[in-house]
Amino acid sequence: MTSRPAAGGGRWVEVDPARVTRWVEGFADRHGPPTTTIEGYGLLLAAPDGATAELHTPPGAPASPDLPGFVAAAGAARRLGLLLARKGAVAVGVAEGTELVVSKVDTRYVQGRTAAGGWSQQRFARRRDNQAKAALGDAVELAVRLLLPEAASLAALVCGGDRRAVDNVLADRRLAPLAERRADRLLDVPEPRHVVLVGAVAAARAVHVRVRDPDPDTQG
Repeated sequence: MTSRPAAGGGRWVEVDPARVTRWVEGFADRHGPPTTTIEGYGLLLAAPDGATAELHTPPGAPASPDLPGFVAAAGAARRLGLLLARKGAVAVGVAEGTELVVSKVDTRYVQGRTAAGGWSQQRFARRRDNQAKAALGDAVELAVRLLLPEAASLAALVCGGDRRAVDNVLADRRLAPLAERRADRLLDVPEPRHVVLVGAVAAARAVHVRVRDPDPDTQG
């Protein structure tokens, strides 16, 4: 389970689907038995002391009107596509439940900034642009070859890495069926490698919970 500050207040907690029930029990122990309401993102738990927890439905899982249904849907096996892209590296995969069943990583060198005394800036920029275009082309073809045939079977496509790089890959018209299944979630991952792709499966399935603690000014 990981935690990070949330923009606008509170914090984000990532919970493994198998641990959601236990996490909610801990929330109730700390703040009192919560009421549950249905929201567009999933479920909202509101505790008597003012604390709230927003349970966001993970990619590819159906919406549910209650906590038991939410937990069952989040933990159910479903087929997810994965597309991770950064600069000159891309990794694609298909997960069946918690298992990565299709995977491929491709890395193409793209130069960084030029050093002082090196090539002229114009020549450097032209070469770097050509490298970036070649890397993008490789990433698109990899997605076409491995992910596109799976599109109809995917509950969702979960992307990660650099948003612009991912957007550029999915801008290819051939990948429209994949773009239609793209989840809002963008995984924060380092340069794509096979081990990163394996770890992305759990991150794609995790339940994101936005927690807001009680306002101390309202506490007696």
